[in-house]
Amino acid sequence: MSLINTTVDSAIAIAERRKNRVGAGMYSGRSRVVLERGFYALKSSTWMVVLSGFVEPVFYLLAFGYGIGQFIDGTTDGAGNPITYAQFIAPALLATSAMNGAIYDSTWNVFFKMHFGKLYNSMLSTSLGTLDVALGEIGWALLRGLAYAIGFMAVVTPMGLVTSGWGILAIPASVLIAFGFASVGMGVTSYLKSHQQMQWIQLVMLPMFLFSGTFFPLSIYPEPIQWLIQALPLWQAIELIRGLTLGVMNMAMLGHVLYFVVMIIAGLYFTTRRLTALFLR
Repeated sequence: MSLINTTVDSAIAIAERRKNRVGAGMYSGRSRVVLERGFYALKSSTWMVVLSGFVEPVFYLLAFGYGIGQFIDGTTDGAGNPITYAQFIAPALLATSAMNGAIYDSTWNVFFKMHFGKLYNSMLSTSLGTLDVALGEIGWALLRGLAYAIGFMAVVTPMGLVTSGWGILAIPASVLIAFGFASVGMGVTSYLKSHQQMQWIQLVMLPMFLFSGTFFPLSIYPEPIQWLIQALPLWQAIELIRGLTLGVMNMAMLGHVLYFVVMIIAGLYFTTRRLTALFLR
């Protein structure tokens, strides 16, 4: 009985602190509890899924970078300096890994919680607001992106694929990339109603992975196609990571960072409004 009383008192205290605050209906400052739930789920059932996201880019690197790569000559960085094919694709695979981890956590994971587990209904019947839920879920995707970035950098750096001291910034850059994709992915998922519709996400991600400069430079495309690809978030991510790991630093790097800052702000606003419309009507 004392536990129930403590819980009730805690809920009342939280409600009192939120009263009369701007945005009190959407944010209680308790997004950490959503993160805590993610840790419990990881320990019990999802660790194999998370591990597979780290192994996949390493396999691509070995197969393409060191397999096909031995037959490819003339690869250069953005400044025209010669590099190996493995050095060219390694940063692209890191950016893709950050994207995949964030997207799968903020789409399939969210889809199940929304339509089958009904977890958001339960969460939002407590003191949590929609921004708490959005930040908690996106924060979990960021931790996954951070883990992938650290693990992949630990593999490629001893292999000599990171040629610049700026490469250490590829880790926070990967988190920024994951933040952008996760904040938009969760909002998009809130509109999807079936497993068939969820396949549309893969229909977008796979071509973006293949044609965003992952395995070959953008210059091979006609100019109108280049403009289209440059508007894609994965191309922005790959160019940011590639510039850092290869030491090709220029003003365009700030443009890539700004791209994801705008993506994050728009995604958080969009996701919070959508969750509010769905669950707090």
